Amino acid sequence: MNIQFVDLHKQYEPLKEEILSGIEKVLDGMHLFLGENVQALEKEFAQFCGATHGIGVSDGTASLNIILRAMGIGPGDEVITVSHTFIATAEAILLTGAKPVFVDIDPITYLMDVSQVEKKITAHTKAILHVHLYGQTVDMDPLLDIAKRHGLRVVEDACQAHGAEYKGRKAGAIGDAGGFSFYYSKNLGGYGEGGFITTNDSELADKIRKIRDHGSGIRYHHDLVGFNGRLEEIQAVVLRAKLPHLAEWNARRREHARLYSELLRGTPAITPGESSGNVPVYHLYVIRVPKRDELQAFLKERGIFTGIHYPIPIHLQRAVDFLGYKKGVMPVTENVVSQILSLPMYAEICDEEIKHVADSIKAFFELS
Repeated sequence: MNIQFVDLHKQYEPLKEEILSGIEKVLDGMHLFLGENVQALEKEFAQFCGATHGIGVSDGTASLNIILRAMGIGPGDEVITVSHTFIATAEAILLTGAKPVFVDIDPITYLMDVSQVEKKITAHTKAILHVHLYGQTVDMDPLLDIAKRHGLRVVEDACQAHGAEYKGRKAGAIGDAGGFSFYYSKNLGGYGEGGFITTNDSELADKIRKIRDHGSGIRYHHDLVGFNGRLEEIQAVVLRAKLPHLAEWNARRREHARLYSELLRGTPAITPGESSGNVPVYHLYVIRVPKRDELQAFLKERGIFTGIHYPIPIHLQRAVDFLGYKKGVMPVTENVVSQILSLPMYAEICDEEIKHVADSIKAFFELS
């Protein structure tokens, strides 16, 4: 049995006719950006998230960078974040000229350890940029309390959390603003790149819209310095075709996660924990195991493709050597990344395939 890490064809086939028809209509009209589909998606996805404003942008990295720029964050400022995430989170901060300040993660959820945030706050701290990693939500209430006491903005990196909930509120509509990625493998993904920003702050939304379009609200009138961060009309067609199915797809992912956890019970694999009030969407199903690299090779020999998200924490990446972090300063993060393995996870994966993955993991531990 051959099991891909993500199988996009299974999702595409039932929507093929609708997507191609929508793309053809766009090409017939040749209104290729900020057209009717982008405008409609901005309303529809914002409503899905429970946010007042939605702004389509070019990609997930741009979504976070634009939010920070709209908040006025720049050189001399500090933004508290985590090292256990894709490097785009830190890049979004660095590209404003500000400095990322890393905190360690919780050993159960692999998300920001909120208890460590306050001691990292300095006179230069302007915002907290946390990450709803793997489709799990950060413990937001205490984080919001910290931010309120210190006058800080809260930015949600929701690039892996489309539809995830925290105490009845959806990711992206809890902090001051949320950034999403529509990269093709996400729970809601386009066929290429795309991103989105949600906020309930009207003034912030206005700045965000201008920054993503060269600082312009009216063509050739530039109120501030921006760049080309617009979402393409064709990507909006794809995303609009998929959005009505997202809640169902997320529910399927939760069922797949439940089955994985049930089948792996009693093995050395540590399965994902779910914090109280968190309704995850399992963008990734990540286990912790001894002999991770050996297990990954064993599964590949059996036709099972897995991933590691992420093998090298940001604070140990060569690109940020200038920040001065050394090995050992983020002990939980550094331990976790040596053991994590992402198993095949997508809405269309079937129970038989999940059972084959679980049986193969059991077989590995029986042999080792």
